[in-house]
Amino acid sequence: MFTGIIHTLGDITAITETSADTLALTIAAPSVLSDVNPGDSIAIDGVCLTVTDFSDETFTADVMVQTLELTSLGTKTTGDRVNVEPAMAATARFGGHIVQGHVEATAKVLEVEPGHQWTRLRISLPDHLAPYLINQGSITVNGISLTVAAVSQPDADQHYFDIFLIPETLSATTMGTARVGEVVNLETDLLARHIARLIQFNENGNTK
Repeated sequence: MFTGIIHTLGDITAITETSADTLALTIAAPSVLSDVNPGDSIAIDGVCLTVTDFSDETFTADVMVQTLELTSLGTKTTGDRVNVEPAMAATARFGGHIVQGHVEATAKVLEVEPGHQWTRLRISLPDHLAPYLINQGSITVNGISLTVAAVSQPDADQHYFDIFLIPETLSATTMGTARVGEVVNLETDLLARHIARLIQFNENGNTK
């Protein structure tokens, strides 16, 4: 499990084809490697990956073709910068919200509006995720726990949501360089999805 609080920025140093449907990503992120072990979970741009190898400076993780197709990792090239968060320790401070590292969809940045102390981003929202977002609710974008500042109306032709990024988020994550048209990973709030599922069962008379 993760919290959406990015630990550090990492740089992709190598992308290696290991089989017909698997790539190995090697990422330089020395600050997260002091206590890493093979098999540990690390989120890269919000995608939960498993460490297969590591050194003092880098770690490597396998990425299956399904993950490449369903997330922005399939668009990455050597030299790209990514958000890195190791799995949450049981004794750690819970600073964000519950994040599984299971990306549900990708979306595109529609607008970037810089302000004096903040930047507003408008991001497209796939129709099937729209019911899970509310104003002031939580959303994970590229692994970052963020608060929804505005969300489109239920009858909108194109669903979207707005987020505001403070200077700390702009400097500590890849969102500081976000551009219109950029593809991002989305994971909606786990509690919202559970509630929606319970309501669906109740409406269909499937609970006893």
